[in-house]
Amino acid sequence: MSTLTITTIQTHLHWEDKNSNLKMFEEKINGVKEKTELVILPEMFSTGFAINPEKLAERMDGATVAWMKRIASEKNIILTGSIIIEEDAKYFNRLVWMLPNGQHGYYDKRHRFAFAGENEKYTAGNKRLIASVKGWKINLLVCYDLRFPVWSRQSPHHENKAGLEFDAIIYVANWPERRNNAWKSLLVARAIENQSYVIGVNRIGEDGGRLYHSGDSMIVGPLGEVLYHQEHKEDVFTYTLHKEKLEDARSKFPFWKDADDFFIQP
Repeated sequence: MSTLTITTIQTHLHWEDKNSNLKMFEEKINGVKEKTELVILPEMFSTGFAINPEKLAERMDGATVAWMKRIASEKNIILTGSIIIEEDAKYFNRLVWMLPNGQHGYYDKRHRFAFAGENEKYTAGNKRLIASVKGWKINLLVCYDLRFPVWSRQSPHHENKAGLEFDAIIYVANWPERRNNAWKSLLVARAIENQSYVIGVNRIGEDGGRLYHSGDSMIVGPLGEVLYHQEHKEDVFTYTLHKEKLEDARSKFPFWKDADDFFIQP
């Protein structure tokens, strides 16, 4: 059975300062001593969670995507995190999945955080991105998507009718401390109901609106067991996911076979 080694980066972000954030993340990635295959950055990692995209947005041929391409190539890793993208006169909170060879995929955040006005400035995505690496299938999602289990759920309507749609879910986030009980609880819930690994990568510290983030980045196993949890401090953590442990949990407890049949309307 295959393994997948991931590195999560939980850190403070420099508010709306792209150059400082990219320099900081490059230093942290260069400082990873363990061999890793996938490095995960928080939501809007180059700016912090900002509601003024007209000031901060880039295009896909801009500096931040170019930086991701260079780092992924130099370190021979997959690099992922979300940034503010402008495309066709619209703004997107876009998670970029950058491969070492420069090829990439992306996911546009579907559930925009109306409580903070994200829905007024950003356009919602209408399709999921399930990436493949080393025989692993990974469902890539962003922050507020965590509150909506249907969008995160294994679906029986996919090409492999005999098995599950994905093996892990990644949520990148700027989730504030005042609602961190929901964050921690729902990460565990998503793992249990999907019988998959769940990785949640959050930021720490105050943003430009003086909203504090406690981090609480987590890795959760397919039975809901918390494999990693860090709060309040910066942490670069490397962990190896084991497909054998995943398949063992699914075969011993095949709850997924009893799941409801449903179809998600884009």
